[in-house]
Amino acid sequence: MLFTALKVTGGSVTAVQGGTAILPCHVTDTNDDLTQITWQRKTRKNPHNDNFITIQPRNGLQFVNGRDDRFKYVGNFNNKNGTLQLSNVALKDEGSYTCIFTLFPSGNQKIEIPLNLLVPPFTSVMDNLPTLGTEEVLFATCTAAGSKPPAEVRWLTGALGDKVRTTTNSTQYDNGTTTTVSSLFGVPTREINGYQVQCVISGDSLSAEETLAFTIQVYCEYQLFMEFIIFPLLFFFLITVHLRILTV
Repeated sequence: MLFTALKVTGGSVTAVQGGTAILPCHVTDTNDDLTQITWQRKTRKNPHNDNFITIQPRNGLQFVNGRDDRFKYVGNFNNKNGTLQLSNVALKDEGSYTCIFTLFPSGNQKIEIPLNLLVPPFTSVMDNLPTLGTEEVLFATCTAAGSKPPAEVRWLTGALGDKVRTTTNSTQYDNGTTTTVSSLFGVPTREINGYQVQCVISGDSLSAEETLAFTIQVYCEYQLFMEFIIFPLLFFFLITVHLRILTV
């Protein structure tokens, strides 16, 4: 006579921050009676493996050690399916989840479900306002901030070739995210002024590459003085005069 061993199935789960994660948990090939499903978790926020949900046929889902309405029971107790849904998933939720079936007469049967988070980066390009000269300077920086895993940041410079160069640096933080900064350098000449380049950001946390266009602007010191000092002061002066006229 052949006996089929019961199986507890789950699986590793990957979700994007702010999205929804399904934590699968199912026991098959058994006629044992199921009396309770228990969920435990060990996460960035809760580093100890504690019970946080129990599911029973009469009481349904019950929270232990604090309520978290982002969790919803989407399984079926009669089918021995303990699957949970977690909405608005956050970095603090990343970790290991354990699903435990209490069966009679077999006893407890469990499986561990790792939850991994993908965090898309905040992206930006910053102009360093280079002035006309003959020495190499920083033109701009392109940043992919707070991504998990680290994003790849690169420049597409086209016909500029060896007239420019790039460097890339990364900083990793305790929460597992990384900020990557790519810098664009070159000599600020009149010939290079007005050239368009692109910063391309890619990575597992992005559904598609992100391209940020940037036009190299080479300023003269007089131009910067007028645009960032004189013009704002003149604007402020005109507004002040206008308000004084209105109050007379």
